[in-house]
Amino acid sequence: MLRCGQMIFAQALVCRHLGRDWRWIKGKRQMDNYFSVLNAFIDKKDSYYSIHQIAQMGVGEGKSIGQWYGPNTVAQVLKKLAAFDTWSSLAVHIAMDNTVVMEEIRRLCQSNLPCAGAAACPAVEPDVLYNGYPEEAGVRDRLSLWKPLVLLIPLRLGLTEINEAYIETLKHCFMMPQSLGVIGGKPNSAHYFIGYVGEELIYLDPHTTQPAVEPNDSGCLPDESFHCQHPPCRMSIAELDPSIAVGFFCNTEEDFNNWCQQIRKLSLVRGALPMFELVERQPSHFSNPDVLNLTPDSSDADRLERFFDSEDEDFEILSL
Repeated sequence: MLRCGQMIFAQALVCRHLGRDWRWIKGKRQMDNYFSVLNAFIDKKDSYYSIHQIAQMGVGEGKSIGQWYGPNTVAQVLKKLAAFDTWSSLAVHIAMDNTVVMEEIRRLCQSNLPCAGAAACPAVEPDVLYNGYPEEAGVRDRLSLWKPLVLLIPLRLGLTEINEAYIETLKHCFMMPQSLGVIGGKPNSAHYFIGYVGEELIYLDPHTTQPAVEPNDSGCLPDESFHCQHPPCRMSIAELDPSIAVGFFCNTEEDFNNWCQQIRKLSLVRGALPMFELVERQPSHFSNPDVLNLTPDSSDADRLERFFDSEDEDFEILSL
């Protein structure tokens, strides 16, 4: 699941820095931003989203090195790591309790709004380096009015298998232009799902061991192993483990508003049961630590872990 988390976040960075229409062509000279994205994921301790960083951050979330991660756990870890990625300057939101609160997202993404008085805003030093990336990128992101949004929604779509009522909704999510795909899998096997054909999901499988790559003096990487050398795999939607995380990327506020409109329309599609709720403001019964018997020090990851991670779940079936 750690590698699947890298894959969905790498797609977010590609959308952020290269554009959704960008395609890799073997042998073609790529722009500098492309190699910066690759360098963010190589297996070195100082890379933003390396396996080392994800595993170490997971220790802070109560996951020992080598312990299994659920989709929501890896999402929470990536959210914390993104805070150190000043080059990408992403707003990462994990929607809790199957509910996307628009007000919370707008508050998060508009945190770069200009200050009321010039004196309140520290001047940008001309020689500031942004983790080795171009200075103008950091300045531009400081002054932008909307931080690009990575929205991850951990869900459980059934008890031991996916509820058929959610399948049409899941298909529609893949068709949205903001889609980053889905991380999840089947028992004991994590996958990154990127689309569907008929009643089959199209996925990339991270369980292929490859030689590690090293950047050369110019910062470029031998990059073929980062891309598919064969067609992606397929599996029946019915085989999908019900514990997943759905991802979306909204580069602008207009993108986010468009996504909200599509989600509202999706709720009207016949035979498509909503996988999550979209609300303007946080319901009054949410986010009270006393309700969940959590201490004020409990993290969002702890809370999500109770709701979504399959290894800790105990269900009681009630007759209606």
